[in-house]
Amino acid sequence: MPNIQTIAQQAEALAQKLSIAKYDIYGSSVDETSAQVDKGEPKQVKASNRSSVIVRVWNEQNQIGVTSTTDVDETGLEMALKTAYEASAFGVKENAPDFSPQATAPTADVQSEKATPAAVPELVETLIKAEKSVLNAHEAIASVPYNGIAQREIERFYLNSEGAQRSEARSYASIYLYGKTEQAGRKPRAAGAMRVKNNLSQLDVEGCTKEAAEKTISHLNYEKITSGKYPVVFSAEAFLSLLSAFSNMYNAQSVLDNRSLSTIDSLGTQVASPLLSVYDDELHPENVSAETFDGEGTPTRRLALIENGILKNFLHSAGTAKRMNAEPTGHASIGAKVSVGLNYLVVSAGESADSAYQLDSADGVVLIDDLQALHAGVNALQGSFSLPFDGWLLKNGQRISVESATVAGDFREVLNSILHIEPEAEVTSGGICSRIWVSELSITGEA
Repeated sequence: MPNIQTIAQQAEALAQKLSIAKYDIYGSSVDETSAQVDKGEPKQVKASNRSSVIVRVWNEQNQIGVTSTTDVDETGLEMALKTAYEASAFGVKENAPDFSPQATAPTADVQSEKATPAAVPELVETLIKAEKSVLNAHEAIASVPYNGIAQREIERFYLNSEGAQRSEARSYASIYLYGKTEQAGRKPRAAGAMRVKNNLSQLDVEGCTKEAAEKTISHLNYEKITSGKYPVVFSAEAFLSLLSAFSNMYNAQSVLDNRSLSTIDSLGTQVASPLLSVYDDELHPENVSAETFDGEGTPTRRLALIENGILKNFLHSAGTAKRMNAEPTGHASIGAKVSVGLNYLVVSAGESADSAYQLDSADGVVLIDDLQALHAGVNALQGSFSLPFDGWLLKNGQRISVESATVAGDFREVLNSILHIEPEAEVTSGGICSRIWVSELSITGEA
């Protein structure tokens, strides 16, 4: 991809030629190499380059036209600018998007150099060894059907006709392993693990294989669970899944569209236990794919969503911020429409809680490791959910795998019934969180 100065100069010259006064351009490019294996042999190795450029143009009536392209040479840019200008005649007139007032504000100084990519044979060899370690962990583990290793290089830029210019590049590597068991007269059981780091040499492959094997083995001796109400402990990943599934609670666009659990007047109200604090912290040091600006060029930053149980802020684009007399927060993505979404969640304990909550002595508690079917089992507008899960029933600290069950409840009740947040946080691919203890939820076991 050409450097941002070249693109900016070409765009400025072409805009003058086409009599376009106001425009902005956002683009990204991803170079990826990935591999999968099957019983010690390469199953799939592929490399790809994906580029996407969004061009927005405003006409004299401040209507906006949007087009996308994969071509950022002079010819491609000219065609994109011309097409977007023509489309602007059909653009909305009410609450039309505009430049972010922070598009020229300084971004955070984050070290984000691209690492030298590892050779493909090294990727394959690393994954084969990891697969073998999981298979050798227990005789019942018959396969690792879902596995993959990948390295990605990402470049992004934003510029506009008022002089904003931003660009950044970074790289990261990831691995996932999902083991599956086969035993005579028993149902197949499966579990997995994932790790992400800046490059292959930093990737905790051993930790990933160990976690995948231990989780898979822990589900071998499973039992049915009696339906009823149980105290529940959510793993970090499971609780982050719930926070993301009901993100309309702190999404300003959802609030303005009346498709949120919150209203404009909800800021400053108690929405959760005082034990809970939730931040969106794109620039957290553990976020290896951190971005210093969003699709509108707004700098990203740490934003308090819930603090000591109080709803503190909404996620904003430039448009929603203007309509709600707030500031953009660095959570916008541009396309045919501007959307608002979460970046990187960090959950921490607000007020101190009783340290007597210990998994190794818990009895009659359900530990939920992974929530499934979030696309189907969540009613985001009502706040309700009913989801299959992988997890264990704790009996005097001993974990007994739950054969098949669903957990159901209301998200707002979950937030308000938090009893304890464990002090030790876990870094996941989607954020940072501790295990969360909740007073009780309905568990329905398989008949």
